[in-house]
Amino acid sequence: MKQLFVLITLLLAGSLHAQEGAGGSAYSLSDAVNYALLNSNTIRNARVDILDAEQNVRERLSTGLPQINATVDYTRYLKVPVLPLPEAFAALNPDPNAPAPDGIAFQRKNNFVGGISLGSMIFDGSFFVGLRAARASRDYFNLQLEDAERQVRNQVTQSYFPVLLLSTNLEILDSNILNVQKLLRETTAQYEAGFVEQLDVDRLRLSLNNLQSNRADLVQQRDNALRALKYTLNFPDDQELLVAQDLEELELEVEAAALTGDIPYQQRSEVRLLDESLVLQDLNIELQKAAYLPTLDASAAAQYQYQGDNFSDGFWAPTVLVGVSAFIPIYDGGGRSSRLQRARLDKEKVVNQRDDLVRGIALEVRNARGTFNTARERLQTTRDNRELAQRIYETTQIKYREGVGSSIEVVQAEQQLYEAQANYLNALYDTLVAKEDLYIALGR
Repeated sequence: MKQLFVLITLLLAGSLHAQEGAGGSAYSLSDAVNYALLNSNTIRNARVDILDAEQNVRERLSTGLPQINATVDYTRYLKVPVLPLPEAFAALNPDPNAPAPDGIAFQRKNNFVGGISLGSMIFDGSFFVGLRAARASRDYFNLQLEDAERQVRNQVTQSYFPVLLLSTNLEILDSNILNVQKLLRETTAQYEAGFVEQLDVDRLRLSLNNLQSNRADLVQQRDNALRALKYTLNFPDDQELLVAQDLEELELEVEAAALTGDIPYQQRSEVRLLDESLVLQDLNIELQKAAYLPTLDASAAAQYQYQGDNFSDGFWAPTVLVGVSAFIPIYDGGGRSSRLQRARLDKEKVVNQRDDLVRGIALEVRNARGTFNTARERLQTTRDNRELAQRIYETTQIKYREGVGSSIEVVQAEQQLYEAQANYLNALYDTLVAKEDLYIALGR
């Protein structure tokens, strides 16, 4: 059993650890995946990114629409500013005895201005490219959601299988304990009747103690695996979670196309993400090219201004204007050219990343197919060996009860049976994992 325990420990060490959900029910693998898809914070964040992308499209669109603004301004001069008058103005005074004025005021005590302005973009090449880029980013985040869902499915499966492995092993171990307890009772009775030695009883008692100790270890490991599964599902840690399937009930076969067909690269969300990244890189190049184009804006404004020392004898002065402005880029020291070249270099890097990804996927699929075929053959061999070990154990027990076999033969057959059971469980687990890895490699 040591090999099985080592394998289980390694599996659990690579698993996640526990948290939230809805409790007390038995979850199949598909139920667990669906629950995680609804409650995973990773997927929630991916959905938030999609909503943020929608708002980014609206924000980008708003920059090209007419902008209307209103202004209101009121000023009360407690002391009105004046400007000094030249001496020549004093000579114009008809009364030579009148004192010379200190200065002249061009403001009244009360000043009120209210206005409204309208501005609109007529042409800006970067606006239209930016709007397309914002819409493309929305598609990119949709693909990110799909990739997040794929990763969550993989994490749930990797956390779900160890629970099944440990639960199935506990069932087998409980059956073995019952068999040894029954044989121990029979052997004890034979010892008391003088037909066998104390050594035979001690050997069976030692075997029973080992099985019970192993069972306690497995129970703890299964609890750890359940907590890991809860964490992956975002399931409440204080609620009970049960698995509804048996390890041997899971489908092990795959269709022939999965083992021999062409590799469906476009089913992998990572490939589609990089394809969408290439679209965004092309738009970035267009955006940098648009910086060479002129921009044209239109504006209009109207305001009404009031001035007076009080609010009864002042005057109103209306102002209305319209205008058009153009910005024509001529020379910026090579900055636009450098930004355009950098955009092209960024695209080249994404092209190289996609090439590496495609080659990696091809390698991953070939390895997954070979691993699955090997695991399936090993599973058949270990299944046959388990059946042989079971028959040998049962035959040895019969011979021992009839007095034509020794307790050593029983213990040896028992150890062979336990090893065969452990090898079968390991092979069954490896086959399920290999099947899941194959489907993941194929983008399913």
